[in-house]
Amino acid sequence: MHEKRTAGHAPVRRAMLIVNPRARRGGGSIAEARQVLENAGIAIEEMVTSKDENASELISRNADHFDMAIVGGGDGTLNNAAAGLAYTGLTLGVLPLGTANDFARTMGIPPDPVKAAEIIAAGREVTVDLGEVNGHLFFNVASIGFSAELAAELTEHAKKRWGTLGYGIVAARILMRSRLFSAYVDHDGTTEKIRTMQVSVGNGRHYGGGMTVEETATADDGWLDLYSLEVDHWWRLLRLLPSLRKGTHGQWDDVRAFKTTEVTIRTKQPRPVNTDGELVTWTPAHFRIRPKSVRVFVPKP
Repeated sequence: MHEKRTAGHAPVRRAMLIVNPRARRGGGSIAEARQVLENAGIAIEEMVTSKDENASELISRNADHFDMAIVGGGDGTLNNAAAGLAYTGLTLGVLPLGTANDFARTMGIPPDPVKAAEIIAAGREVTVDLGEVNGHLFFNVASIGFSAELAAELTEHAKKRWGTLGYGIVAARILMRSRLFSAYVDHDGTTEKIRTMQVSVGNGRHYGGGMTVEETATADDGWLDLYSLEVDHWWRLLRLLPSLRKGTHGQWDDVRAFKTTEVTIRTKQPRPVNTDGELVTWTPAHFRIRPKSVRVFVPKP
């Protein structure tokens, strides 16, 4: 679409590069990764977000001049770019520079930016789904309850200093004071009243620095995977941790789990909703799947 040809040469692919300097490794050099891309005939133009223009707005405004958008950062940075990618149809190249990099893990993209750049250069694409809650798009998971409290308290300084260990430190502190809350779950023609510590609605497989939404989930299966942690004491959650990492927690009696394409969660008092580590909206929360929304460069099988 935007290819430029010269005699005897392959078409030049043009890429906008957006790097989040506040990501855990965003302040480091990506010169070697950039060299890999340029050696593959990809012309790079680095672009910078501002307080007046986020990543999605930047992508949307400049899409006509590019063939792809390469995003360097963590899951929050990708979340910030999701709407622009879905709207423009530009293929996403991921340079994992964040703390957890859960979407990259779901797609099999290695955490080394140079190896990730090699995947972009190779040019294999797949099309993935997005989740949506109250109009906000997400790649990995949206949660109400415990993880929303975690997102509110896990500062950028803690993530940069401690990495995924920071998740565990803050999570343990929050877990000790967590209490169940009541919610109504409307889905597939039914309404269920629940008492829960956390409700999560996942699109991809991984989230939260190593947890798994559901062991068979993929980012292109056309389903949302919901689970609700209905444990009555925090110490019982400790028993679930190995299953939460594997994605087999749905087999436990005190975990409600099902697949759906649309669900609404209502609470008596508004509660924040965490999408990919960003607090973006409040309950009542209406979720739906957005099938085949974004093209992504991925490793060869």
